[in-house]
Amino acid sequence: MIYSYTIVYVSDVPSSLEFYETAFGFPRKMMTPEEDYGELISGKTTIAFASHQLGDSNFSNGFTKSVSLNKPIGIELVFISNQINEDFQKALDAGAELLEPISHKPWGQSVGYLKDPNGVIIEICTPVQGTSD
Repeated sequence: MIYSYTIVYVSDVPSSLEFYETAFGFPRKMMTPEEDYGELISGKTTIAFASHQLGDSNFSNGFTKSVSLNKPIGIELVFISNQINEDFQKALDAGAELLEPISHKPWGQSVGYLKDPNGVIIEICTPVQGTSD
């Protein structure tokens, strides 16, 4: 078994794709003609967005919709960067909200936290020392 997708259910699939394209440079892989589902090319694991309406049709008992509130929702997307300061600022310029500035961890890693327009936590970090990711 392999981990293949992360799908975030959102109110606006096109604007979610546009945010991640602008903030992180992930090219769009596809979007349905109905604009209710889209994917980004983001490495080994695909980041995808699906509309709340599609979620309603997938889950007969409903689901808790992601919305951007004061506090982020309890899911985190992590992006490893070798140019963390530039990538962090690019995401802020694209509309991400600062949660925690970049800090340096005792194990040698730098980590900062943002919130995307849907309320999802974004971590941008340097590789952990001794790894090749």
